[in-house]
Amino acid sequence: NFNERGKNMKKKLIIIGALVAVVAIAFAGFKRYQSSEKEKYTINFWSPLTGDDGAYMDKIVDEFNEQSGSDYKINHVITSDMYTKLSTVVSSKNGIPDLTLMHSYKVEEFVNSNILDTVEPLVSHQPELQKGNYLDTAWNAGTIGGTQYTIPLDIHASAMYYNQDLLEKYDVTSWLDDNIVTFDEMMSLAGKMDEGDYVVNNALLSWVILAQIRNLGGAISDEAGNPTVNTPEMKEALERIKALTDAGLMTPYGEDGYLMFQGGNVLLSTDGTWTSTAHDAVEGLNWGVTNIYSTSDDIVTNRAASHMFGMLKSESRTDEKEEVIAQFLEFVRTNSIEWAKAGQIIASKDILESDDYQQYPQSFFTSTSEEEDTLYIFDYVYFSYVLEALDVYCTDIAYGELDLDEGLATMQQYVEDKIAEVAK
Repeated sequence: NFNERGKNMKKKLIIIGALVAVVAIAFAGFKRYQSSEKEKYTINFWSPLTGDDGAYMDKIVDEFNEQSGSDYKINHVITSDMYTKLSTVVSSKNGIPDLTLMHSYKVEEFVNSNILDTVEPLVSHQPELQKGNYLDTAWNAGTIGGTQYTIPLDIHASAMYYNQDLLEKYDVTSWLDDNIVTFDEMMSLAGKMDEGDYVVNNALLSWVILAQIRNLGGAISDEAGNPTVNTPEMKEALERIKALTDAGLMTPYGEDGYLMFQGGNVLLSTDGTWTSTAHDAVEGLNWGVTNIYSTSDDIVTNRAASHMFGMLKSESRTDEKEEVIAQFLEFVRTNSIEWAKAGQIIASKDILESDDYQQYPQSFFTSTSEEEDTLYIFDYVYFSYVLEALDVYCTDIAYGELDLDEGLATMQQYVEDKIAEVAK
């Protein structure tokens, strides 16, 4: 009897174990089904917005999801080192985002690599996603070979902030009469500044130099697509900036000129449209915004870039997802005043021309057609390497830490080496 009871108990345990296994397998299958269903209705949207601007985009996405009435939801994934990660998922063809917010200087590179879809399916769902509804400069940055690959979100550009109190202190408010401050005007204060005061800082100096290249009639590439960094125009731009440092008019080497401006010791700060929010938070700072300084009062350039929506080629993105993506981009076109709070120049004319937008400082850059023309996006496919070279070397050249001619040759070689590396 004892043996019979033992055998029966063993059978029961086996049956219970089998039932537990069946339930576990069923539960795991259900969880996989749930995950699969969730992924089916999730539109993964990657962006490089790792700063405060990421929160503004989160809010736009949340507002769209709340009002859309769709089973599909946009999932905003803020992605640090985004372009490296995109390269990985594109190579593996696994995990490619359905929608990507990219910089304008990456568009041609992606097109040449045959990894970027056109916007044609989006426009077929939402016909208002068209050139006439956006700033030309922003829209055109996504046009390659006559085909449109992106829908623009914004233009983010160089901007020059001024300290109104210091302009009055040094009796130079007339500099702003034409909204073009020149090198000659800045140099006129040589030897006249109080100790600890400076005319201009070195914030975003690489962007400032690129603006001067255009002002001087130069270019960063030739017709054959070769980089042209070591040029007379680049040399003159750097010489003029070095003259400011030699005269003690630019904030000192190694010090944070951006914070010095906020501290009330610098007349002019050359940073970006997006930093207006930070300046506004400084109590007692009486500031305004104008164009980046120039080589003459005949021309002015504000070096610009654009955040652009694009779809990387993906076999897993369905037509249904593309329809909702188009709805989202149309929502952004007509509801992106939130993005203006991040200090960006909105690409949508619907927003630009609204009364609400005029309260934002960056509206200055679209206040007239002439001012819009100052916004310049470099379309050289290897632009990022030129910018990188300037970021690495231009400050040392400007302050005499690196010989000018040696620096020009080094930057030229730097860009050529980067291009050769990609060619491999």
